[in-house]
Amino acid sequence: MQWNWQQADWPNFTYDVENLALLEQKFLQSSGEVIGAVRHFSEDDSSQLRIELLSDEAVKTSEIEGEFLDRASVQSSLRQQFGLNTDGRPVRPQERGIAEMMADVYQHWSGSLHHEELFHWHSMLMAGNRHIETIGAYRRHDDAMQIVSGRLDKPTIHFEAPPSRQVGPEMELFVDWFNRSGPSGQAPLPAVTRAAIGHLYFESIHPFEDGNGRIGRALAEKSLAQNIGQPSLISLAYTIEGNRKTYYSELERHQRKLDITGWVIYFSNTILEAQQATIDRIAFFIQKAKFYDRFRGRLNERQQKVIARIFREGITGFKGGLSAENYISITATSRATATRDLQQLVEIGALTRTGERRHTRYALQLQEVRQSNVR
Repeated sequence: MQWNWQQADWPNFTYDVENLALLEQKFLQSSGEVIGAVRHFSEDDSSQLRIELLSDEAVKTSEIEGEFLDRASVQSSLRQQFGLNTDGRPVRPQERGIAEMMADVYQHWSGSLHHEELFHWHSMLMAGNRHIETIGAYRRHDDAMQIVSGRLDKPTIHFEAPPSRQVGPEMELFVDWFNRSGPSGQAPLPAVTRAAIGHLYFESIHPFEDGNGRIGRALAEKSLAQNIGQPSLISLAYTIEGNRKTYYSELERHQRKLDITGWVIYFSNTILEAQQATIDRIAFFIQKAKFYDRFRGRLNERQQKVIARIFREGITGFKGGLSAENYISITATSRATATRDLQQLVEIGALTRTGERRHTRYALQLQEVRQSNVR
């Protein structure tokens, strides 16, 4: 099996430019919608939205790699990074590290890419990690860097990256390509095309012992931000995690060849889905603010706790809908009190009710946000 980096023309990727023109146009249009929506927020609301979107990205980019983090702890660390008030909760090194990296990408998107920046991100991600030899530098081990699955005695090799001795020269070429392909570089590329190529290129070198996927997605964020002239706030990892089997399948398929038209189209469409997810989540954020404005001072402590818990589930809502049993579990109250609280929430228009008896479920009653409000 010959991998892309073993082929004579590496790293000269080829792709069909004509197939990408409409995707590039849609990306720029959707970027305008996101930028326009955020501009209508107050400073406090804008800060809260930024924390929510970045924390979700931090959690999801880690989940893609099989690492599960506490969202509240990530948010607390992000708030500290942006100089905002925190709740003082304890934060594990891995949660602090991913929050620091996400904040760094957000704050320093405009600068040229340097090896030191990548090393800095890696050091943040690997904080507290005792299982790898090299932190804050490219890998040096002699063993082959392989992506494998299956049995230990008969593994399936999905990809094998260049040996460690080649990583330094390969990354010199990659960093040079990244900077030359930027909007102010000598060979600028359109936004989604550049992000797609850059992600596959970086993942194919796989320069670190661990953390390559998370750093590769951070590079895509930096690339897109440079092309639109400000942080994208795009829900890229949030979208990829929803269908990560396809993500890994497309990566594996296109790490065997240099014609990457299929990859660029796939990744471009993923970026567009991620933009729409961001737009939808901004609308949800507005709905949340309007909900609390409508019912300010009308909810008791138990009801406030449950409503906050439902909102934490995000756009998808409480899995299966809120039941009386859920309410009792969250508030540690009696069934009679839960029944009265839920009935009152329905009467004032805070919740809707469906089903009967043990099948009764409750959902938030949110006001629809017009598209003009998020453009």
